[in-house]
Amino acid sequence: MSILVEISENLQKGKAKIVKELVQKALDEGHSPEQILNEGLLYGMGIVGEKFKNNEVYVPEVLVSARAMNMGTQILKPYLAEAGVQAAGKVCIGTVQGDLHDIGKNLVKMMLEGKGLEVIDLGTDVPAETFVKTAIEQNCQVICCSALLTTTMNVRGDVVKAAEAAGIRDKVKIMVGGAPVNQEFCDLIGADCYTVDAASAADAAVAFCKA
Repeated sequence: MSILVEISENLQKGKAKIVKELVQKALDEGHSPEQILNEGLLYGMGIVGEKFKNNEVYVPEVLVSARAMNMGTQILKPYLAEAGVQAAGKVCIGTVQGDLHDIGKNLVKMMLEGKGLEVIDLGTDVPAETFVKTAIEQNCQVICCSALLTTTMNVRGDVVKAAEAAGIRDKVKIMVGGAPVNQEFCDLIGADCYTVDAASAADAAVAFCKA
């Protein structure tokens, strides 16, 4: 079995310590950092994402796999920077103002990172202006707004308006998610995308970044 397959399989099982050791071993054996990232870590996380979408694994399994991936990428980061490997795109994510729920947001963040995107996590209770300011300063292609409470739903509309006011609406895609949201609401506030789960959100964000 190749070491890249070993990395992928151990990542899927959430064996963080083994993944970390295997990533170092792969580097020592002369594999390129980009190859280890794409064919080992991201490939493994992609399988986890698909299984999650199909209800074959659940949130706890995704969390341990994501932790294993993060430990692997920590080893790779300096090598990737040295090799000039760029992230597939840049996204800022947060839970909107008035809402402190972050489980859904954190899950989407992990799935985004699992697709090779750079993610700026703004945390919870994030004002509309902060999303837009971050997108401008960090040159993000996508803004992801999460919320669980029905009382904070309209704040996502404020993010769309703030992006329009700042003149970046044509440059940045706005994605919305969370229990009370549906496609109808997404269309109503003029956002670009709504997805039913974290794995689909990551696929949509990658598509936006490629475009």
